[in-house]
Amino acid sequence: MINPKIKSLTQLVKSRAQWKRQKKKVVFTNGCFDIIHFGHVSYLRKAKKTGDILVVGMNKDRSVRKIKGPTRPVNHEKDRTEVLSEFTSVDAVILFSEETPEKLIHALKPDVLVKGADWKIKDIVGAEFVQSYGGSVKRIKFEQGRSTTNTIKKIKK
Repeated sequence: MINPKIKSLTQLVKSRAQWKRQKKKVVFTNGCFDIIHFGHVSYLRKAKKTGDILVVGMNKDRSVRKIKGPTRPVNHEKDRTEVLSEFTSVDAVILFSEETPEKLIHALKPDVLVKGADWKIKDIVGAEFVQSYGGSVKRIKFEQGRSTTNTIKKIKK
């Protein structure tokens, strides 16, 4: 069965046009979302509150390896997208293979770009582009101590 929330770039661009006609505020965020934990749930819930439609860009496995190292991701990209698509706060999930979602952000043109508060706005990929057409950039505080890296360390102990 095909999951309607998991989109290709072509499907996402078509959906974006429809959402624009419906005057829906589209929010975009991205990440690896490897081992799902409460921090992810909280972050995505808060991201969704900044608009109407939440699109999540998810790094493909090879992209995660480049960023996090050879032992990551723990979970395969197909599993990660399926799990994330089941979140009620998430309206669409798209995989990307680059190290950053810049190409995706340019194609989607979100109204709101969301990243964790650990990022300075000047360092958020796509921030300048989103702001150039009147979009906004929001930074969301993480749940203290909640991370996939911390979970992996705890399991190893």
